[in-house]
Amino acid sequence: MSDVTTGRQLPNRLDNPLKSTLLSWESLLVLVAVVIFVFNSYSSPYFLNEWSLSDMTFNFTEKALIALAMALLIISGEIDLSVAAIIALASTMMGLALQYGADTPVLVAVGVGVGLLCGAFNGFLVTGLKLPSIVVTIGTMSLFRGIAFIVLGDKSFGNYPASFGWFGQGYVWWVISFELVLFLVFAAVYFVLLHRTNFGRRVFAIGNNDVAAQFSGVRVDRIKFILFCLTGLMSGIAAVLLTARLGSTRPSIAEGFELEAITMVVLGGVSILGGAGSIVGVVLAALIMGLVTFGLGLLNVPGIVMSIFIGGLLITVIALPILFRMWRQRA
Repeated sequence: MSDVTTGRQLPNRLDNPLKSTLLSWESLLVLVAVVIFVFNSYSSPYFLNEWSLSDMTFNFTEKALIALAMALLIISGEIDLSVAAIIALASTMMGLALQYGADTPVLVAVGVGVGLLCGAFNGFLVTGLKLPSIVVTIGTMSLFRGIAFIVLGDKSFGNYPASFGWFGQGYVWWVISFELVLFLVFAAVYFVLLHRTNFGRRVFAIGNNDVAAQFSGVRVDRIKFILFCLTGLMSGIAAVLLTARLGSTRPSIAEGFELEAITMVVLGGVSILGGAGSIVGVVLAALIMGLVTFGLGLLNVPGIVMSIFIGGLLITVIALPILFRMWRQRA
């Protein structure tokens, strides 16, 4: 059984459960991750070092945190292209607070709070004024980053306290970073939220048909507003981690994060049309993105080539299901 919107294999309760699992999109992602891991192992002698593998996680955890919330938003039929700009604005506000003597708890609160407020602003424009989310977030993408450039100009904020730097550079145990642990915790939370609660079932219902969901008693606008707030919140958390890891704030921080986060979501099996997807797939896609970018980095591949690869990957994972569906219709 396959999803008519994505062409990807979906479980059928009448089929053998083992067969359904083996033919699922998530199983394919596991296979791809194993192949990339083996390739990286043979292509670079430094890849299998435990500290190298630990460093690899920094390549995807901040973007993957955003992708978790973005997955729910895209499943509901909406999108947020302003997440990277939210990170820039949140980081700028943290740097500004630092100039006035703010300590670590206040810095974290500022970063997370600014992210949440930006998400709520996006949600209000979409659900309150009934504006298209893609248009709204393109506008706020320029607005939020523009404010960061106005505040900073060509300057940067630095000299963050060591206790703040631990959020982006610290380790919980051995080579296990705080960022990785935080990502795994949030992945579990979002898995339960999407797949084990009434809220998650309503998100799927809205993505499949928001009008029908509205007539069924689902408070569509309220749920979409919450999803935009969650996306802003996760962007604020990512801003704290990224700023702490880099140890400085610049208006150009996190450029391109929105593209990579959306690529993780779509590669993870979430239908860009809404109504289908899983958190497990998004987690696996984040791991694959981390493996690919880290492996290319070890091979000294220029950053622009990585950007080309990510853009091509996004187009491919969107186009393949459509081409597959067209092929099946002709067959």
